[in-house]
Amino acid sequence: MDIDPFTVEIVRSQLIAASEESFIALGKSSQSPIIYEVLDYACAITDREGNIVAQANGVPGFLGTLTFAVKAVLEKFPPTSLRPGDTVITNDPYVGGGNHLSDVALISPIFSQEKLVAFGVNKAHWTEVGGMAPGSWTTDSTEIYQEGLQFPVIRIGKGYTLDRSLLDLIAHNVRTPDRTLGDLYAGIASLRTAESRVKEIVDRCGVDMFERCIAEILDHGERLARQALAALPEGTYRAEEYMDDDGLSGDPVYVCVKVTIGKDRFTADFTGSSPAVRGPINCTRTRLHSATRSIFKAVTDPEFPVNDGWFRPLEVVCPPRTVFTAERPSPVSTYWETGAYACDLIWRALFEIFSDRLTAGHSLSVCGTIISGKDEDNETFILVEPQAGGWGAGVDKDGENGLVVVGDGETYVMPVEVCEARYPLLVERYAFNTPPAGAGAFRGGFGLIRDYRIVCEEASLTTTFGRHKYPPWGAGGGNDGSENGVYVFKGDKKKPVLYGGKLARYPLEKGDLVRLQTGTGGGFGPPQERDPQLVRADVENGFLSLTDAREVYAVEIDPSTLRVDSEKTKRLRGAKQ
Repeated sequence: MDIDPFTVEIVRSQLIAASEESFIALGKSSQSPIIYEVLDYACAITDREGNIVAQANGVPGFLGTLTFAVKAVLEKFPPTSLRPGDTVITNDPYVGGGNHLSDVALISPIFSQEKLVAFGVNKAHWTEVGGMAPGSWTTDSTEIYQEGLQFPVIRIGKGYTLDRSLLDLIAHNVRTPDRTLGDLYAGIASLRTAESRVKEIVDRCGVDMFERCIAEILDHGERLARQALAALPEGTYRAEEYMDDDGLSGDPVYVCVKVTIGKDRFTADFTGSSPAVRGPINCTRTRLHSATRSIFKAVTDPEFPVNDGWFRPLEVVCPPRTVFTAERPSPVSTYWETGAYACDLIWRALFEIFSDRLTAGHSLSVCGTIISGKDEDNETFILVEPQAGGWGAGVDKDGENGLVVVGDGETYVMPVEVCEARYPLLVERYAFNTPPAGAGAFRGGFGLIRDYRIVCEEASLTTTFGRHKYPPWGAGGGNDGSENGVYVFKGDKKKPVLYGGKLARYPLEKGDLVRLQTGTGGGFGPPQERDPQLVRADVENGFLSLTDAREVYAVEIDPSTLRVDSEKTKRLRGAKQ
């Protein structure tokens, strides 16, 4: 194109800045801690056809679906019917780039000189959208109608004026109307910020130059992706795994992938995976695309700013009505369990050729948690949050400790201070989970342990801790990691009355304690090849016992000096071999 590359780069950087400013606006004006503290949302700017050209680095599982949300708007509302200030809302999991009903997308057209030039779009996890369970997701729903309000790509605002009747409808169908509407207004504030900044960009460079820059940004993304793809080893790679269960039965759920890398095409084929299940772990096709995009970007170039042009060489294949491509009315309340496995399958299939870019298996599950009830003022409270866990080791590094999982990207865990200030809970423990699992020449990262003491009269607990039965995978001779799990203790009892993974509104009383435990990542390389000084450091830091140092890593450490006994270690390792 006859266009100055410096101008293109300036426009690209300005659009990214606009996306990031809209991201900040949403977080600062939101009413829910899961948005303003956890950052469980994402923002982007698309061209007039719905292709993402710039995004803020929010939740990857959301970002990959935003383009589908905008294109669903264009399918329902012809561009000629859209006006400045219009706002469209959707959370439809099957149409419109939805995940589950709590993840609500807002889309607004952006005009310059009466011409449609772009869209602002965001998606945020609203704490409440109604349904059978507080927090609007649960592990025992059997159809979408139990999971909350559905917004089927509808116009909630025309010309900067919101539809009062729709606002009333929302308020009357959720448990925390002020907070839910507050999150809606925050999303609209984000759209207005994006609109303002994009219009400033277009005013400076002109509509024609702006559109030419957008086209070049997308084409440049495609060229870089194809260049990176051409450097990858061609071939076909496979992986298969079992998910724990669907939340309603104890039966494992089979999933598989075949990845084919060609000169100009990267294909992920999930044919053969389980049909959609009765429980709510199903995800939909847009989430499958989002998961595949995440790992494709990781193995091509994780650093360069992403846009939809980057994904033109990517092909996703999967028959309809599988656990990855559920259709109405299949429940999708805890879709993230399956969406994460889609990413992990490709990850595992490609590990043998990309061990320099990928790590061994990690805790994987978002480990979603809801604690709800009435506070001392008899007001409804709903704590909704993810947990962080241990990441797998790499070929030359230990795994990361207490890091949010791949689908959650830029999110955080709930700060203890915010939790205790906003909810009738006492955080009695927040520590690393340090079992000797995940051993290797480089060990897996540690998960976390978080203890909640209930201080209100009664509450309920809902959790979905995937990888409760099938732990993170080790590689290169490294050991598997440890499982995620939830314990419930009654009062001051030392033994738990319950240990599980998926719970639906489990009743709690004042004084009960809930322990949320996330797993250790998988190890890399044989444990007996670990540097003895790294083993000693783990013992010194309280991460490893002297007994486990000897039995797992074959390292003898003097208990009085905590120094490695080199001679005994050499004999131990010789005996192990």
